[in-house]
Amino acid sequence: MFEASAIFDAALLPAMLVALFGGLLSFLSPCVLPVVPPYLAYMGGVSVTELEEARAARRRVLIAAAFFVLGLSTVFILLGIAFSAMGRMILQVQDWFIYFAGITIMILGAHFIGVFRFRFLDREVRMEAGDRGGSAFGAYILGLAFAFGWTPCLGPILGAILGLATMEGDVTRGTVLLAVYAIGLGIPFLLVAAFFPRLKGVMAWMKRHMDRIERTSGLLLWTVGLMMLTGQFAAFSYWLLERFPALGAIG
Repeated sequence: MFEASAIFDAALLPAMLVALFGGLLSFLSPCVLPVVPPYLAYMGGVSVTELEEARAARRRVLIAAAFFVLGLSTVFILLGIAFSAMGRMILQVQDWFIYFAGITIMILGAHFIGVFRFRFLDREVRMEAGDRGGSAFGAYILGLAFAFGWTPCLGPILGAILGLATMEGDVTRGTVLLAVYAIGLGIPFLLVAAFFPRLKGVMAWMKRHMDRIERTSGLLLWTVGLMMLTGQFAAFSYWLLERFPALGAIG
């Protein structure tokens, strides 16, 4: 029989995988992927053409992108702290909260799949950060603005991760989930900054298949919502421990 502490630790792994995949899908969303090259160029104080052709420009952009990712990670980690702390406060009604969150996430998943559309989720609210292109500090400020300004568009996936963080009811674990989400969203920015010329074809292919990417996002959200409603995250944790006994040593 597995110890309760081991099950709790292993239970975090499915949520971390969802958070990582959710961050990647957020990067591939219609309101993020198309603006990545101009954003990177602006942050690095170069043109898109220089980003394509000049290796020195890409190094400069990569440094700026690192600070940009740090900025957006700051916001998401603070959200993780806040929502996981809230989860501790609502422990007495957590079951009802999980049902509500699960149903809401399934509805948002249906939006992405295309069953129906919430138009306000297709818009982003951009926060201006001033003329700060070309500096590390400016890139960090832009990262903060990005995390706040794109929340309406990122909301469905980000909301699912925040719901999982609230379910944890533990500040450390909730913060880890949002940090993993930030990694899933931020690492592609760094990869594009470092290898933009080689990735132009891949990004063009992704833009052409944006509908499929959205439906994949919707399927992820719908599945997460269903698992929250039915308690399948716990069942999946048992399966992980049975399949990979070494996971019991985590924690």
